[in-house]
Amino acid sequence: IVDLHSDTLLWQRDMLDRAERGHVDLPRLEEGNVALQIFSSVTKTPKGQNYDANSGDTDNITLLTVAQLQPPRTWTSLLERSLWHAEKLHRAVAKADGKLIDITDPADIDVLLAARRGNQLKTGALLSIEGLQDLEGDIRNLNRLHEAGFRMAGLAHFFDNDVAGSMHGTRKYGLTWLGREVVPRMEELGMIVDIAHCSHACVADILKMARRPVVSSHGGVQATCKVNRNLTDDEIRGLAATGGVIGIGYWDAAVCDTSPASVARAMKHVRDLVGIQYVALGSDYDGATTVRFDTSKLVQVTQALLDAGFSDDDIRAAMGGNALRVIRAGIVPLTPPAR
Repeated sequence: IVDLHSDTLLWQRDMLDRAERGHVDLPRLEEGNVALQIFSSVTKTPKGQNYDANSGDTDNITLLTVAQLQPPRTWTSLLERSLWHAEKLHRAVAKADGKLIDITDPADIDVLLAARRGNQLKTGALLSIEGLQDLEGDIRNLNRLHEAGFRMAGLAHFFDNDVAGSMHGTRKYGLTWLGREVVPRMEELGMIVDIAHCSHACVADILKMARRPVVSSHGGVQATCKVNRNLTDDEIRGLAATGGVIGIGYWDAAVCDTSPASVARAMKHVRDLVGIQYVALGSDYDGATTVRFDTSKLVQVTQALLDAGFSDDDIRAAMGGNALRVIRAGIVPLTPPAR
């Protein structure tokens, strides 16, 4: 099982201890049989956050960084907030007695899967970014993030930034000049491009220029839940043409309620439109979302897929096989082109 998106690193919780709040920690990942969890770095969210229109003039996360007594460097720098999230994950890995493994290249995936085949209870952890406002306008910071272990990034979050327009921004533009440099540089480094939260113009721009598989890490599809952040059928087809995957979420704005049956319905639409090989899980756990079950109860998704008539092979693919294929391919650096 692979989940493409969780915001657990945002919160002051010990990932190694079972918590009474939130959705994800190592004990619950183990109970849910999750092999690989992608942990996202959230660095800025607007006050009054909504799905329709937000400016980038305000920020909820600054107060959170101070209240959680994070290092002072994170109080004013979005880049430092992401680097702190990476440090938090690496510290958890170091304390986990081998039960939690950093995933930064395909060899790490091989080690993880071999251990699990040998009945060793190990869980992989891969770093992602929710909105490249943490570049702070400097593409050189992409290298720093890659060096810190980040292997996936969404270009925008809940507001338009200097890389790309957001579906929830005020202008909703496409890629900026900086964004048009960032996408190929991500592909060169081995960082997977994530279109979640991107405006329709941003999605179109990325799909036109992508040379590697693109993902939508967490969300839904408009055919089963007509919410602006969900993908249209044309966008689903465009993403599938890159060889990527679509992570279906479990919260109401992704699938229009919180039932496992609605998760299965969205997956069925993607399967019937472009094929099962493009379906994946994208929970958005710990992302200020309301869900019916936490990661220890993912059997509910499996049961919903069985009830919807999915075959065993289809379920294996949707629950993790497809995501592993794309991650394995996407985190391999490309040889930079001659300049």
